[in-house]
Amino acid sequence: MQVNSTAIPEVLLIEPKVFGDARGFFFESYNERAFAQATGLTPNFVQDNHSRSAQGVLRGLHYQIRQPQGKLLRVVRGSVFDVAVDVRRSSPTFGKWVGVELSENNHRQLWVPPGFAHGFLVTSESADVLYKTTDYYAPEHERCIAWDDPAIGIQWPLAGAPQLSAKDRVGLLLAQAETFA
Repeated sequence: MQVNSTAIPEVLLIEPKVFGDARGFFFESYNERAFAQATGLTPNFVQDNHSRSAQGVLRGLHYQIRQPQGKLLRVVRGSVFDVAVDVRRSSPTFGKWVGVELSENNHRQLWVPPGFAHGFLVTSESADVLYKTTDYYAPEHERCIAWDDPAIGIQWPLAGAPQLSAKDRVGLLLAQAETFA
């Protein structure tokens, strides 16, 4: 696997070795030993999630203020523009974002560490996103930052208004949100 830092060094873009031929392809989507050797990280994943969304759906920007989750994300059908926003006030990259395309064709994965808000926009007809988390989902600790906060300035590849959940329509501006120290 190849691991690349993004503009925010803790957010990692992971490209697995894919072995393919006329029959299809094979790759290890996760190998604890290889991940640790390549990244220096040893996360303890406790939950796997699967999300399916239609084109134009924007989910996020979500995080848990207690029980923060590290996430290892990949797309197994379709494509998304995946975003991580640093919400650690003591960080030199606080309020900064990185975005990458994850797709069934590029097989990339994104490591989003605890202390980051996460979201994605579906850019294909539909998309299935699989992700591992380092802590359990705790709705009482979930927070949402506005996907269009001008202070963050995410450049979503939108072709119109996104489809949002009720929760995502009322996300707070980063300046008003509860963040990490």
